Amino acid sequence: MTTDNPVIKISNLSVFAGKQQLLHDISVKIPRGSITVIMGPSGCGKTTLLRSLNRLTDTSGLKVKGEIIFQQRDTMKLRGYDVAAMRQQMGLLSQRPYPLPLSIFENVAYAVRLKGVKAKAEVRNQVQHYLTLACLWDEVKDRLYHSPGTLSIGQQQRLCLARGLAVDPEVILADEPTSALDPISTQAIEQSFMQLKNDYTIVLVSHILRQAKRIADHVIFMYLGQMIECGEAKQIFSDPNQEMTKKYLEGVFY
Repeated sequence: MTTDNPVIKISNLSVFAGKQQLLHDISVKIPRGSITVIMGPSGCGKTTLLRSLNRLTDTSGLKVKGEIIFQQRDTMKLRGYDVAAMRQQMGLLSQRPYPLPLSIFENVAYAVRLKGVKAKAEVRNQVQHYLTLACLWDEVKDRLYHSPGTLSIGQQQRLCLARGLAVDPEVILADEPTSALDPISTQAIEQSFMQLKNDYTIVLVSHILRQAKRIADHVIFMYLGQMIECGEAKQIFSDPNQEMTKKYLEGVFY
């Protein structure tokens, strides 16, 4: 894994809510084809950093300074930038699943059609493909036209993952996607991510240290709105450079 050709390059990123500064001058590169976990205690700025990547901070009245380079463009510059198209390329999987009020099949088919796919056979093939990628096809193939409300929360989360994958993103942003799930569903989501990282870049917020250790290739450790340390997961978990990181890993604070 290398950051020589990062999928996202963040430079001097600061975020303000009125006079309160939420993020302090963050500069970091997100490597391609890997799982980067943003970790740290609650309230440290993990979600704010994640939401800044595809400009979901726009809807929160936050002031953002700095530069985020994605697909050779600065996503922070308003003029001439198609934010909706960028968000398709950098989709978000939230803490809780939000299926569309459509059937299981149509939740994914809707996203497939956004790409311009119209032929019914091709739509169906792609729906099966993305449900399989999300490790959900075998569980829903006999009830595709049922409501997502008939699914467990874990299955709904995987349905939302399939829907996000169906628009062919380059990056998957995941904001504590397993925080509301049982252990079995959590394992299924983690297994999906481990398979998906071969074709996608995944940036995941987690406050669960065990989860970060299980799946992270690259780690960003945040504390009080500052990036304390970043690097390869193996190195940070075995021999962190910063004393604050070491204390967090030892459980001195959560």
